[in-house]
Amino acid sequence: MIDTSPQDLRLAAIDIGSNALRLHISRVRFSEKDGFPSFKRIEQIRFPLRLGTDVFSLSHEISPKNEAKFLEVMHVFKNVMDVFEVNDYMACATSAMREAKNGQQLVERVKEEVGIPINIISGDMEAELINKSILSYVSTDNFVHIDVGGGSTEVNIYHNFEKIDAHSFDMGSVRSITTDKKTATKEYLENENKVLKEWIQKAIKPLSTNVNAVGTGGNINKLYDLSKNSKSGKSLTIKEIERLYKELKKRNYQERIRDFGLNDDRADVIIPATEIYLKVMKAANIKEIIVPKVGLREGIIQYLFERNNVMQG
Repeated sequence: MIDTSPQDLRLAAIDIGSNALRLHISRVRFSEKDGFPSFKRIEQIRFPLRLGTDVFSLSHEISPKNEAKFLEVMHVFKNVMDVFEVNDYMACATSAMREAKNGQQLVERVKEEVGIPINIISGDMEAELINKSILSYVSTDNFVHIDVGGGSTEVNIYHNFEKIDAHSFDMGSVRSITTDKKTATKEYLENENKVLKEWIQKAIKPLSTNVNAVGTGGNINKLYDLSKNSKSGKSLTIKEIERLYKELKKRNYQERIRDFGLNDDRADVIIPATEIYLKVMKAANIKEIIVPKVGLREGIIQYLFERNNVMQG
């Protein structure tokens, strides 16, 4: 029997990304001794539905086939949350849904047919939620947070633990491999890289010369898993990332799946994602990046906890 006492709070986060759909359920229990909360993941589901392939192409809308599959997955997520007797949840959709011509229409269908309200969040809100999950992993008060998603890259600059600047770039792993005449031209890519470099170099000026970084996203997590120093601490040097990039780059898609044990929907996007992390790190002259293996889902859980804690208080 599931314990649903006031001391056992069950929270769920639904992350609707450009490369996959994810459900994360956590149990929050409060210590009888000191009253402090502890978080434990009790269920996690990932379904590889690549909405970005539709949206970042010339059509800029989610196909009927993927609409049907999306609704099916949302029904499953709703049933799983009901089985686990979730107390509160939030569903957030990022860049693919933001840009889809029929994104709002699909959100309305899900609310009507499934009963799940979906928040199409901005790049800034996405970064704010992710930031809730990373601060406890940072040991320095000046750092750059880099989150590479399927459709966008969020870069946040922190000075004395206060965010002083942030920018959402239309650079993402799925977007990079999707055919779109606008975003595939050499001139467009060179301009995006120039804007990225100039913005970062200006934004980090208030920071010290020894800038640290925190990286979030499925691809940096996978790079960490593949690294030689993954057991020595949650960080990667830029040299190790470059080494992994060379190893991945010299193999084709099938070889990356075979040699590195990558999922089908990871083997193609890990190359452009790694390129983006390297671009940001080099622009900021960062030599090492912390990889806490948390992200939007954990940020949503933290947000829900704060919301419910206020309600209970």
